[in-house]
Amino acid sequence: MTTQSPSATMTDPLAPADRFEDRHLGSPADERRAMLQTLGVDSLDALTDQVVPEAIRLTQPLDLPAALSEHEALADLRTLASKNKACRSFIGAGYYGTVLPPAILRNILENPGWYTQYTPYQAEISQGRLEALVNFQTMVADLTALPMANASLLDEATAAAEAMAMCYAAGRGKRTTFLVADDCHPQTINVCKTRAWSMGIELRVVDSQQMANGKAQIANDVCGVLVQYPNTYGAINDYGALTEVAHEAGALVVCATDLLALTLITPPGEWGCDIAVGSAQRFGFPMGYGGPHAAFIACTEKHVRKMPGRIVGLSVDAQGNPAYRLAIQTREQHIKRDKATSNICTAQVLPAIVASMYAVYHGPDGLRRIARRVHKLAWLLYDNLQDGAYGPHECLNSWDGPIFDTVTVKIQDAAAFVAEAAEKGINLRMVDHGRISISLDETSTFDDVKSVLDCFGVPVNNTNPQPSLHGFERESKYLTHPVFNRYHTEHELLRYIKRLEARDLSLTTSMIPLGSCTMKLNAAAEMLPITWSAFADLHPQAPADQAAGYAEMCEQLSAWLAEITGFDAVSLQPNAGSQGEYAGLLAIRGYHESRNEGHRDICLIPTSAHGTNPASAVIAGMKIVAVACDKHGNISVDDLKAKAQENADHLSTLMITYPSTHGVFESAVKEICQVVHDHGGQVYMDGANLNAQLGLTSPGAIGADVCHLNLHKTFCIPHGGGGPGMGPIAVAAHLEPFLPGDPVGRDGKIENRKSKIENTIGPVSAAALGSASILPIPWMFIRMMGGEGLRRAGQVAILNANYMVNRLAEHFDILYTGESGRVAHEFILDCRPFKDAAGVTVDDIAKRLMDYGFHAPTMSWPVAGTLMIEPTESESRAELDRLCDALIGIRKEVAAIAAGDMDRDDNPLKGAPHPAHVVTADQWPHTYSRQAAAYPAPWTTTHKFWPAVGRIDNPYGDRHLVCTCPSVESVST
Repeated sequence: MTTQSPSATMTDPLAPADRFEDRHLGSPADERRAMLQTLGVDSLDALTDQVVPEAIRLTQPLDLPAALSEHEALADLRTLASKNKACRSFIGAGYYGTVLPPAILRNILENPGWYTQYTPYQAEISQGRLEALVNFQTMVADLTALPMANASLLDEATAAAEAMAMCYAAGRGKRTTFLVADDCHPQTINVCKTRAWSMGIELRVVDSQQMANGKAQIANDVCGVLVQYPNTYGAINDYGALTEVAHEAGALVVCATDLLALTLITPPGEWGCDIAVGSAQRFGFPMGYGGPHAAFIACTEKHVRKMPGRIVGLSVDAQGNPAYRLAIQTREQHIKRDKATSNICTAQVLPAIVASMYAVYHGPDGLRRIARRVHKLAWLLYDNLQDGAYGPHECLNSWDGPIFDTVTVKIQDAAAFVAEAAEKGINLRMVDHGRISISLDETSTFDDVKSVLDCFGVPVNNTNPQPSLHGFERESKYLTHPVFNRYHTEHELLRYIKRLEARDLSLTTSMIPLGSCTMKLNAAAEMLPITWSAFADLHPQAPADQAAGYAEMCEQLSAWLAEITGFDAVSLQPNAGSQGEYAGLLAIRGYHESRNEGHRDICLIPTSAHGTNPASAVIAGMKIVAVACDKHGNISVDDLKAKAQENADHLSTLMITYPSTHGVFESAVKEICQVVHDHGGQVYMDGANLNAQLGLTSPGAIGADVCHLNLHKTFCIPHGGGGPGMGPIAVAAHLEPFLPGDPVGRDGKIENRKSKIENTIGPVSAAALGSASILPIPWMFIRMMGGEGLRRAGQVAILNANYMVNRLAEHFDILYTGESGRVAHEFILDCRPFKDAAGVTVDDIAKRLMDYGFHAPTMSWPVAGTLMIEPTESESRAELDRLCDALIGIRKEVAAIAAGDMDRDDNPLKGAPHPAHVVTADQWPHTYSRQAAAYPAPWTTTHKFWPAVGRIDNPYGDRHLVCTCPSVESVST
């Protein structure tokens, strides 16, 4: 690979004009020079010398392909995509063809007004997305007949693993056995095996018929049981007897289920299930070779505080109006840390919104119509196979048992049969050597059924079978709220979508300066390929020769990420940053066990670490020992040495973030890594701040052993309002054998994790490549930037942060700087003095920034009472100045309060944010003017983003928890 210098492309008159680096970097070269002058340095390299310690700087450029223009990169990727072969898929097993309504495709999935928002922690400017997520929760709660649902998880298999953890927590760690029916989807069983091993849970796979008959032995050490409904072979079993037996034994019942099937069959909440999990993929989202897809989890009210992920609830704002916000956040990992029962940070928000809008658009009648059509097609196949003497149906007690969409058939030499069908463009699922299964979906047609029957040599004799659910028919109503019964024409749906979009602040409005979150440009050229059919329509268990384009793209992407990180191997499987942490720690644990040092279970974590770090370490089976930071915010080397020595016999890992969470490149980082290695441990680097390292240093250069990469930060996958994300791990050569295994065992590495580890830690996600369909985004970013472009991106991110520090230092105390007085790519404003001087908190500042049209920086983390700002390389000098002007304007308001020129209790900060309906009301009760409230800066008079509601009362919402669509009456009162 070669790196092309920027000068060659800039001076060559025949070079393409659409050079991506110029589109990605917010300020052109002349503005960057002017910004450097304000800092007293003459080049980006000179600034880099001041910021990045010399001992860890890369001495060679990244060995990456030369940068391509936008249209060249798209042409290259299209060539790769053409190597994929999208056959008709009847594989099923949790992944199905769907029809995504074009109105949702264009106005949500392909719309930056929906995919560029941040997680809705600032609820007043996230009301549209929060309403869509309440619709999702209501949809799940209604269809499962369970009262509480969260706002999505990562995939069905990991949701099942989270439900197992809920059962374990409910048993207070005293019940250590979890039972799984053998007819669950194989990827679900295997992901649960990995999680059970890491948490010290004994997972037992048991006979499904014994489960269904209530004859499974449920001892008093069993915390829960997992069943699939309908099961992986298509059968619908009655689990009433099992539920009764389980509850008598004190165990919980978890049901993995299918939302489309639940429109027709008795929901799990009606037969006593405690927790339901599954995927909303078939509600409009493409298979995408495995993801991203919104998983769901629902439960009884008793267990809601153990539920992982985010829950959207209803509260009231300062004027008493209803307003949505994230509920009971005290459950979450960033607060509970090592006491958390889950490390979940990313949710699949964008796919969840698509699924909710799919339900809104179709409504209960439309969903039922789709389900009945799928069911009838399955019976058409079923009846004609029966007429053709194929049977008995292996997943049923009798040939006449109930099914929804899947038929399983006995056949000799299933592998050969499946291969012959694939040659005809038909993908069937090989269950084992003597069975295959066929699943129908929304995209299936009569001709598809005929083609499948042709593979068996069976003609269509019965064209009008009468499907039956044999007593499993659903009688209860669902989706009765008006939102699911009002927007069934495209015109009305379009207006509803746009109405919600207008209530959300995204990158289409202004920069989102969240420290440690890297909210940079998500370029249109990067986003275009994700909806190409060649990437979107592949089943994750399709034959490998049909995914040659995916394989080549991922091989290239993995090689590039390995080069950027200075490591030897990469796994793309973890489908969130938290999953990457978990997978990386399991790789370390596997390595220690392979050396007969499985007793090493101590994880050292600095007190400044992300909340997911201790939560992930606990879930990976480790014990936490905190390491102090010094007065400059750096890891205390002395305390680290003492803790490493004290725990030398059991030291497993040190988890660090670099640059640090305090926004500096710690000069002692190589010494820190060496201390850990000298005491037998491994170094895990959290990749949240990798953006500052691009081409300048690397995790390998500092001495780390493994690093997870937030592709939704450094590598431009959009945050999607809180997901999807991707968290691949890069590892040194000695950890490569311990990368995650294939979820369905195609690599031959699946085993019950009670024995010594051999060559794998098992899968951590449901699909081998995680959320594969969004991997074209980082591929495009790296391909269009090249090695020099990536290096410049890191340098400009550092420049932008230091430029802002230079402007703000006169008005705010900068909490931490490096030895040269510079910061890395982010910095912390100390707002703690304002509380005593003026009664102003960081929450007040965050709400006031909404009046200026900005999202707040990261609040009170890693230090309480502070704001952490990360501008990224994509923001222009003009936008940086605009945010600086807003912060300086707010600082002047704080000074006026402190001086007594503004009332301490009645001022624009305490009253913020100011919605339009408040500013324009007949009554104005404040001592400050409407002008000061609504138009605090010149730009707000030309383009104003209005917060949808006033300041929200979070405690009220937690005391009166409502997380499904409220009734019209309750909203009106």
